[in-house]
Amino acid sequence: MPAATPPDARPPIVVFDLDGTLAETAGDLIGTLNVILEREGLPPVAVAQARELIGAGARALIQRGFAAGGRELTPGRLDELFRVFLAHYGQHLCDVSHLFPGVEAALDRLEAAGYRLAVCTNKPEDHSVRLLDLLGVGSRFAAICGRDTFPYFKPDPRHLTETIDRAGGDPARAVMVGDSRTDVATAKAAGIPVVAVPFGYTDVPVEALEPDLVIQHFDALFDAVQRLSPAHASSVTGESKRPVQSLS
Repeated sequence: MPAATPPDARPPIVVFDLDGTLAETAGDLIGTLNVILEREGLPPVAVAQARELIGAGARALIQRGFAAGGRELTPGRLDELFRVFLAHYGQHLCDVSHLFPGVEAALDRLEAAGYRLAVCTNKPEDHSVRLLDLLGVGSRFAAICGRDTFPYFKPDPRHLTETIDRAGGDPARAVMVGDSRTDVATAKAAGIPVVAVPFGYTDVPVEALEPDLVIQHFDALFDAVQRLSPAHASSVTGESKRPVQSLS
């Protein structure tokens, strides 16, 4: 059995959330939710509401959909509908979902600079792997870890740190990229700098969550990651943290 790679020999790593960060998946997620709501006699949810509903996983999405229709769910019924949701969504992962502009070029640039890439999402691992393959980028990631990959999931910081470990990246030179309260909280709890995108799924502006940087387009990601790598190194020496900045 080969010896484990020493931590100081591991490459820097960028870890991405999936829904609302790498890909616009609202159409397929809300589409599946609306199939369930229709069966239950509840009004459909508009895709325009996705920013406020998506981001905490399928169970929360179902609960929020029912709450919007004025109906509560018992834990047992939620479990039943969760299984229905996963089965239907698994057959409609990429009907209309697509990568956000600039994603592939950003991945190219990070890889060329020696960064390892990974995904840490609260989407089930099987769905995540298949969706990224359908989007044509699955092979780019050294690890794709979902809600069920480990015994814990975001915002538990171990979901992120274990993803970094599985991908063989250096946690001291890691950066998280996400779009939601969950992503920012996870990265902060893990002591890892976080870049936020404002075009994903969040119930408040991402700037209010105080990520280290906000980028308006994936064209700005490489520079953001480069800026945060030395910032992370200095933070452990007690230097003050700078305010949230936005890169276009």
